[in-house]
Amino acid sequence: MKNIPVHVGIIMDGNGRWAVRKGLPRIEGHRVGAEVTVEIVKAAKRIGVKYLSLYAFSTENWKRPKEEVEFLFNLMYEYVKSKLQLFLDEDVKFKAIGRLWQLPEYLKKGFAEIEEKTSHCKSMTAVFTVNYGGRQEIVDAVNRAIKEGVKEITEETIKNYLYMPELPDLDLLIRTSGELRISNFLLWQSAYTELWFTDTLWPDFTPEEFKKAIEDYSRRERRFGGLGS
Repeated sequence: MKNIPVHVGIIMDGNGRWAVRKGLPRIEGHRVGAEVTVEIVKAAKRIGVKYLSLYAFSTENWKRPKEEVEFLFNLMYEYVKSKLQLFLDEDVKFKAIGRLWQLPEYLKKGFAEIEEKTSHCKSMTAVFTVNYGGRQEIVDAVNRAIKEGVKEITEETIKNYLYMPELPDLDLLIRTSGELRISNFLLWQSAYTELWFTDTLWPDFTPEEFKKAIEDYSRRERRFGGLGS
């Protein structure tokens, strides 16, 4: 396959609706969705994607019931503890970005541990955005620059102060569950991203459908404001 995207982002939407449709508690949708994430990480690495960014928890998700938020944090913690060997075996580096300082201490430590233990991995980087918002990232970047005495804010300045400055611009953004919006996800990095939407709920999203999105992207001509070929 030609024209493999370097950086793919996924808004993993539909866990709760999937569970409700099956008569299950919403948390069961999140549990199944976490396992789907494992398969998509492996599929992205096999295809040749270099960066895979996954919207795990937005700054707006704090509005959900307290019990669901606590379950999600515990699920993330169990995920990073139980999937460490998988990341090592797949040679995938783990990164977490967002307003991590607002997360429970145990979760911050879990993220730091898997980041440190996978820091040498080179095949792909899996970026989990947690307590993340695109507008908030830009605000935090500008405030960090001001705090360090930067006198003039340029595009390069903002990029250098983002949560993960080395993260390249997003080539392809996938959203599941039929919603047609980007929901404050990687706004700075998405200036010229290609969009791909599917009605499939995240727990039903398969490596085959992921490959279909990549194939669709590979046929597109990206002009970045120019005239193209």
